Amino acid sequence: MTDLRQHAVDIHEQFSDAVEVDVDEVEARLETLVSEYKVPIEEARRSVVSTYLDEAGIERDEIATGGSNAEVDVADIDAPEEWVDLTAVVVELWEPRADSIDQVGLLGDETGTIKFTKWAKSDLPELVEGRVYRLGNLVTDEYEGRFSVKLNRTTTIEELDEEIEVGEDTTDVEGALVDIQSGSGLIKRCPEEGCTRVLQNGRCSEHGEVEGEFDLRIKGVLDDGEEVHEVIFDQASTEDLTGIDLAEAQEMAMDALDTEVVVEEMRDTVLGRYYRVTGPTLGRYVLANEVETLDGPVDVESVLIKARSIA
Repeated sequence: MTDLRQHAVDIHEQFSDAVEVDVDEVEARLETLVSEYKVPIEEARRSVVSTYLDEAGIERDEIATGGSNAEVDVADIDAPEEWVDLTAVVVELWEPRADSIDQVGLLGDETGTIKFTKWAKSDLPELVEGRVYRLGNLVTDEYEGRFSVKLNRTTTIEELDEEIEVGEDTTDVEGALVDIQSGSGLIKRCPEEGCTRVLQNGRCSEHGEVEGEFDLRIKGVLDDGEEVHEVIFDQASTEDLTGIDLAEAQEMAMDALDTEVVVEEMRDTVLGRYYRVTGPTLGRYVLANEVETLDGPVDVESVLIKARSIA
């Protein structure tokens, strides 16, 4: 059995009870994405699954994968699209920005905190700030290395009469910025509600061809002389780091008819400089919540040679 066929069979077995799925049709859709559009197989699989769920009018995170879920700590969540159970306290609630969202905020346990979203259509009881819950059948998600969990209509909620001391999940790393990775600079994100995925050649892996919204980011590598740390700078920290704001970046790209000029300008500005970054470690990335420029002794030429060898 080919890899594509196996993926098609897996999708059929996973969703046939809820969505009309034909194995041959699934395989054909996967083949089109992988062969014609050169989409990686995992992204192709997610796109096909999303397509079938959209046709059925079902949120993609409302179909359970079947079987028992792992009981996890917040720090254990390091991959998207996994079904988990979690016991946590509601640390903070935020104002939802969309009618489709009922509640959004932070959950916490002894290992750290994680964002949660509860869909309006899930018809679940309200979570109360400061109370502890055992939450069953959550689905994990990921954006920019930051993981989250989503509550859907298959989620179970049990309030517990106990307390949880929320652990600290921030870390400090410092070193010379020796590389700016692909996918940095002026990027476009999917504008669909609840989706902020970065577009590849104008396509979102979930929603296909869309008119993206501009954003700035840097995916960088800090080297402290002993080990390297991958760091993500969001729009605000990228603007502070480089002195280039979003409007200026768009103008630069428009003048050159090429977005690559933005990241090249950033490289000239920040490569070889020393920084201390503070933020949570999620997946393999440190998220730059705070950034401090250091006066560390850097041999700029050797740093740039190293950066070119990494690129």
